[in-house]
Amino acid sequence: MDEELYQAFITESEESITQLNNSLLSLESNPDDTEAIDDIFRQAHTLKGNFGAMGFDNAATVAHAVEDLLDEIRHERLDVTAERMDLVFDGMDLIVDILHDIEENGESTIDPSDTVEEIRAAVEDGGDAGNSNPAASDEADRESVDLGSLAADCVDADALDATTLTHAHVELDAGQMKGVDAGIFLSSIPEDLDVVGANPTRDAIEDGEFGDGFDLFVAERDAAVVESELDGLWKVSAVETTDVSDALAAGGATATASDVPAADSDADAEGDASASDETEPSADADADAAGGTGADAATDEQAGDDGSEGDADEAESTDGDGEDDGSEGDADEAESTDGDGEDDGSEGDGAEQKKEARSISAVKSVRVDVDQLDELHELVEQLVTSRIKLRNAIDVGQTTALDTLDELDKISSNLQNTVMDMRLIPLKKVFDKFPRLVRDLAREQDKRVSFKVEGADIELDRTILDEISDPLMHVLRNAVDHGIEDPDVREANGKSRTGTIRLSARRQHDTVIVTVEDDGSGIDADAVREKAIDKGVATREELDQMPDSEVYDYIFHPGFSTNDEITDVSGRGVGMDVVKTTVESLDGSVSVESDPGEGSTFNIRLPVSVAIIKVLFVQVEDREFGVPIKYIDEISRRDRVQTVNGAEVIVHEETIFPLIRLREALEIDSPEPDDGMVVRIRPDDRQVALHCDGVTKQEEVVVTPLQGPLSGVGGLSGTAVIGDGNVIPILDVSTLQLPADGEQAMREFDPSQLPDTAEEAAD
Repeated sequence: MDEELYQAFITESEESITQLNNSLLSLESNPDDTEAIDDIFRQAHTLKGNFGAMGFDNAATVAHAVEDLLDEIRHERLDVTAERMDLVFDGMDLIVDILHDIEENGESTIDPSDTVEEIRAAVEDGGDAGNSNPAASDEADRESVDLGSLAADCVDADALDATTLTHAHVELDAGQMKGVDAGIFLSSIPEDLDVVGANPTRDAIEDGEFGDGFDLFVAERDAAVVESELDGLWKVSAVETTDVSDALAAGGATATASDVPAADSDADAEGDASASDETEPSADADADAAGGTGADAATDEQAGDDGSEGDADEAESTDGDGEDDGSEGDADEAESTDGDGEDDGSEGDGAEQKKEARSISAVKSVRVDVDQLDELHELVEQLVTSRIKLRNAIDVGQTTALDTLDELDKISSNLQNTVMDMRLIPLKKVFDKFPRLVRDLAREQDKRVSFKVEGADIELDRTILDEISDPLMHVLRNAVDHGIEDPDVREANGKSRTGTIRLSARRQHDTVIVTVEDDGSGIDADAVREKAIDKGVATREELDQMPDSEVYDYIFHPGFSTNDEITDVSGRGVGMDVVKTTVESLDGSVSVESDPGEGSTFNIRLPVSVAIIKVLFVQVEDREFGVPIKYIDEISRRDRVQTVNGAEVIVHEETIFPLIRLREALEIDSPEPDDGMVVRIRPDDRQVALHCDGVTKQEEVVVTPLQGPLSGVGGLSGTAVIGDGNVIPILDVSTLQLPADGEQAMREFDPSQLPDTAEEAAD
């Protein structure tokens, strides 16, 4: 199999599964949302066709079973219930497992029969899956196929009055490319055979969307002639024919399996769908787009249907009766319920507007191979380093290359910006996975959770995006398990039975802030103190002097958990440590705020991009260090330093910034000069100011993270090679040691303590 086609198939399938999951959440929230159900069928159709065309029949079979169950819901023969949606999601999870198996091994040996039988049982018995035998039901169906009605549904209207109408059930010995083999068979049918109908449709057959076989209807040829001419064509393994002229004329008399085997259940379902008045008009067009290859099918489908109102920017999981909590929804919201799925009033934009928006987006979107992109990024890093060295050479007297340098400077800067922009990917790629996660966690714990997403279009570097998925998952699991209370507890505390978790992102300069907030029970600071004492990470005296805001940070300590009960979700104290470690490895930071009884807020600050950053060089004795420009708010002289509550600080807008003397923090043993410079850090990053001997210059550098034992050194985030070949340490302002008197000064600070002269006249 062509490697490029194979990778495209994997990528497109993953995206289709994510979109389908979120559309299903939208349906669970609002069963009357016809746009959601139409989107679901378009996405399921594409997914099924892709797997079938690529020869992965186990996944295609699961997708078809899911589609059959949803078709019963669409035609209001079954209601949307949490149990039925669980079956649908079980099917989607199995498809994901099959896809991962294919990705790892090139094929899948997973047997989907148990899940398929359970879903089929729900279709046949209205959800009573425990007392049904799907195989027996399918066999019973085969023994009483109404070929007359099938012909009436499938045969062209102008051929219904044919003197002779023959039904042919055809089975192919198809290989991995079922759709291709079926297409060759159809094109090889002799011209004297007038094929006037097919079940499923011809397009679906060419798309590989059939089980063991499919049905054809031929006009004005008797059964023996049809069987003789079809037998022996491309890949045909069996042909059985029956004359259905009388059955059709009788308005649907029944022909039995002794006369002819009915089309398999897949074909029946596809035929019913194609004949239904409510079938999505673009279904055949979708099948055409699928063609003979799964990757092409997925690409075409994505171009036309990339994203949907089922993006599930809001998903609600409930354990109750699905009563309306007044949640306001739009096309980017989905709400999953455990009950009867009562309409919450969600509304969507028009389908035409969505198609137009998706088309515009598709034109502007380009897929780039990740390995090529990483190689290009590495070349840009080398180019930037070379530019820095050349600039340094000119500064020391080699001026003949000045014009060339200016040109190189401009080209490399443009190339750098272009490459960095290419690496930026919307957070939506990660956020879209979480509505389903929250829904399932809430279901497991019998909790009601309204999950809302904002800022999914904010972009991050691909490397950061890849790494942030697991930390966000841990925070969300923590919010569901520790934060949101049981419905009865919430009601007793005067809250809505449905808790709310909000995942949002916003950009601030060169930083993206991802926030997870819930309206749950909050964090018990006293419980954290007791656990910290039990684990020996702090003394009672130290903890008693700490404000709650600092005590909360102990939840990020390895193995720390205030949950005495270990569950499948949390309680082992490993998740939040992973959050802090991963975020800090990305040159980010994480903090938590909590209001007991009202909820908690986790703020994760991340750089937009990595590696190439602009730094300010500061001097301490005869050494240079780099401070990322994005953290700096102001540079001032030493005479701005004041003493408040016994600590050296900088005062700005009635806020104090405790002073960190870099000579002491970095353990440089030399006398402190009388003058110097002060670099005040942005308060959103850290409320401190850095004292140094002086500042020299600022320039872009390529930062290499510290590896091995050095990776845990406080105050340092990495190193950079500058123009003269020297290696410069890059400071991590979030982990530089703050003197104890500075911490105490912040805790005890009251703006009324400031003298009138404290305000900076220079501001």
